[in-house]
Amino acid sequence: MTLSRLSFIISFILSTASISGQKIYSPTLSLQREDIFGDPEHAVSASIANEFETFFFNQTLDHFNYRPESYATFKQRYLINSNYWAGANSSAPIFVYLGAESPIDGATTIIGFLTDNAAQFKALLVYIEHRYYGESIPLGMSFEEALGDANVRGYFSSAQALADYAAIILHVKQNLKARDSPVIVVGGSYGGMLASWFRLKYPHVALGALASSAPILYFEDMTPQDAYYSVVTKDFKEASETCYQTIRDSWSEIDRVAQEPNGTSNLSKMFKTCKPLESGDEVKSYLKLLYARAAQYNDPPRYPVTQICSGIDGANTSENGILGKIFAGVVAYNGSSTCYVNPPTNVSQTSLGWRWQDIELILRRFGSNIIFSNGLRDPWSTAGVLKNISESIVAIFTEKGSHCLDILVEKQTDPDWLVLQRKAEVEIIKGWIAKYYADLLAFKQ
Repeated sequence: MTLSRLSFIISFILSTASISGQKIYSPTLSLQREDIFGDPEHAVSASIANEFETFFFNQTLDHFNYRPESYATFKQRYLINSNYWAGANSSAPIFVYLGAESPIDGATTIIGFLTDNAAQFKALLVYIEHRYYGESIPLGMSFEEALGDANVRGYFSSAQALADYAAIILHVKQNLKARDSPVIVVGGSYGGMLASWFRLKYPHVALGALASSAPILYFEDMTPQDAYYSVVTKDFKEASETCYQTIRDSWSEIDRVAQEPNGTSNLSKMFKTCKPLESGDEVKSYLKLLYARAAQYNDPPRYPVTQICSGIDGANTSENGILGKIFAGVVAYNGSSTCYVNPPTNVSQTSLGWRWQDIELILRRFGSNIIFSNGLRDPWSTAGVLKNISESIVAIFTEKGSHCLDILVEKQTDPDWLVLQRKAEVEIIKGWIAKYYADLLAFKQ
C-alpha cells in the first residue's frame, strides 16, 4: 500500500444501502466484548480504575460555522489519572484515549495499554468521551432525542469529535502548564480511525497515534464487500473443517425446515427462541451475527470460534440433525439460557449512534507517527493498513490476533505473539518521544 492510495477525501453522506448491495450482518466497530465485564482477567484492577477523576469541559457545539447557534456549549466528560505523571516540569508525556461509540467510563475498566504502560513512561492519562455518548450529549437532550432531531443530529460527526478532542487536550495542557509534554493518542476500532485522523488533522497537538484495529479502508470500491465474511469463514475452517461444513450445510437446511408446514414453529422449538419466529431468516441473521462476533473477538484463552465448533462437532447427531448441532454451538457460546435467538433488547447508544456515524466518516491523507495494529483473525482487518506506508507510518499485525486485543489489559496468560506485538508498539512510541525530546532540547538551546 502506498501513501497515494490513502490520498483522498470521502466527504459525502451515503445511505447504508448504497454502501453495500446487501445488508451485512456484522458487529459494530466496538472493542467491547460481550463477556468482558464478567472476566476479571480482562478487566483493569478496581484500584487503577478508581484512580481516574472526572471532569467536564464547556465544549463548543459547532467548531466549523459562525451561526449564532454554533456558539452554544455543552458539558463534555473527560477523565484524568495523574498518579503516574512525572509532571509538567519534566515535560512528561500525556497519553490520551479517544472515546468512541460508548460511554467513556467503560474504557477505564477494559483498556489496558495506557494504564499498563503509564508507569514506565511516567505519563498522564486522559480519557475523553465522544460527543453524543454517555454524559456528553448536547443541549440537555437524551440520546434518542438528540438523534431524532435533524438539526441537533447534524453536529454528530467525526470531524466535530476530532475538534472536541483537540480543544480538551489543549485545555488540559494549559491548565497543567504542560506546554512541552508530548501527546500520544490511542484508540481502538472506530476510535482507532479517530486516532489516525487526529494525527493527520491536528499534528501540532498529538505527536503520534496508536490506531488499533482501525478499518480505514472499508469504504466503497476500496475493500470487497465480502471481505469481512471471508475472514469469518477462514477462522471457522481453521478451527474445524467439519464445523465449517456443518455451518455451510445449515443455511439450506434452515430454509428447508422453514418451508414445511409449521416450519417456523418447529424452528422456534429447535432453537428455543424467546418468541415465535416469523421466518427462517431470523435464525440465519442471528447465526451470522453470532459467528461474526465470535470471529471478531476470538481472544485467548477462551477462543469463541473454537468454543462454538466444539459444541457443533461434539453434538448428539440423533437430535434434530444438522440444526441440532448448530444449536449446540449456540449453547456452547452463550451458555445455558431460558431462550435464544430473539431475546428482548434495548437498543444501546452504541448501536444507534454507530448506524448514523458509519456512513459519515472522512478519510484524509496521512502524515507521520502512526501505528496501525491489527490481528488477522479479526474480520475488520481486511480493511486495515497491513503494510508500512513510510518509515513512521507502520503496520504491526499478528496472525492470531483479534479485534483491538493489543490495547486490552495485559494478562499472565497472554501468548508470546501478543506480548511481542505490544512490546513493538511501546518501543516505537518510545522512539517518537525520544526524538521529540531531542528536538525540544535543540530548539531551546
